Amino acid sequence: MMNQKMPLRVGIIGTGWIARKAAITLNGLTECEAWAVGSRSLHTADAFAQEWHIPRAYGSYSELIADPDVDLVYVGTPHSHHFDVTREALLAGKPCLVEKAFMANARETEEIIRLAHDRGVFLAEAIWTRYQPAVAIVRNLISSGRIGTPRLITATLGYSMGDKPRIMRPDLCGGALLDLGVYALNFVRMFTDSDIDTIDGHCVKSATGMDITNAMTIILKDGILANVQSSAACVGDNIGVIAGSEGNLIIDNINNPQTITVNGPDRTYVETIRVPQQMTGYEYQFLACRQALIDGLLEPLEMPHAETLYIMQLMDALRRKWDVKYPMD
Repeated sequence: MMNQKMPLRVGIIGTGWIARKAAITLNGLTECEAWAVGSRSLHTADAFAQEWHIPRAYGSYSELIADPDVDLVYVGTPHSHHFDVTREALLAGKPCLVEKAFMANARETEEIIRLAHDRGVFLAEAIWTRYQPAVAIVRNLISSGRIGTPRLITATLGYSMGDKPRIMRPDLCGGALLDLGVYALNFVRMFTDSDIDTIDGHCVKSATGMDITNAMTIILKDGILANVQSSAACVGDNIGVIAGSEGNLIIDNINNPQTITVNGPDRTYVETIRVPQQMTGYEYQFLACRQALIDGLLEPLEMPHAETLYIMQLMDALRRKWDVKYPMD
C-alpha cells in the first residue's frame, strides 16, 4: 500500500502529445509528480525531461520500469505497443495506468488483466472521461428522475485527423473505433447499468482498410436504444444526449464534458450545470490511481477491469463485422 502522505511518482512511457498532456497535468499536482520519462531514444527522453522538468530520463522502456522509485507506470504509447510494455511492467511488480484503447483486442486485454490479478499488481485503463466529475453529476440527474425514464442515447465524436499513421496503419491498430469510438461506447456504458441485448454497426473504410467513420446501434435489455458515431475524417459536434420520458440531458462534449444542459417536457430549458474547473481533465485519473494504491486496490473504482474487458469485447465484435483487422488479431 502507498503512503498517503507521499506524492505518487509517475514514470511516463512515451513522448508523444498524450505524454505531454500527462506531464503538464502532473506538474500541476501536489499529490502526484512526473518522476521519470522513458523513450526508445535517450536523446528524445532527455529533451522531454528538460522541457517538463522531469528528474529522470531513460533511453528504453525497460530502464524506466526498473527504476525502484517509480510508483506508477503511465503507458502513453500507441495502442499497438500497450501489451508488451504493460506486461513487462506488471512482471516487474509495477502498477500501471494504460492509455485507451487499453489493448489491441480482447485477447490481449484478458491476458493482461489476468496477469495483474495473478501478480497482485494494480492496473487501470486511462479512459479519462470515466474519472471526471461530470460522470457523477449526470448519474445523479438520471437517478433523481430529472428526465424521467431514459429511452434514447445519442453521441458523436469526430475529429479531422488527416493521414496520421496511428489512424491509417493496421500495425498501429488504426481506425476511428479504438481512438474515438471507444469514448462513444463508454458514454453509453457510464450512464446505464443495463446489459446490452444487441449491437450492430457500419463503417466507411480508408484505403488501408481501417474504419475511418463508423456508426453503432445498441439496444439495451431495459429498453434503451443508443445510436453513437465516431469519425477520424470530420469535425463532429461531439455532443451526447440522454433523452428520457420527461426531458433530456445534453452533454456538450462527450470527450471532455464541461456543461450539462437539463431540459424538461417539450424541450423546455431548465438549467445548465457547469462541471468544476479542471486543470487538463487528466488529473482525475492520476488522483484516482493514487487513492486506489493507498487503499490497496488492484483496480480503480471508476473503471473496473470487467468494464475495460467488456468494452474491448464490443469493439472486437464490431471489427469482425466490418472486417477491420490488426496483425495482433
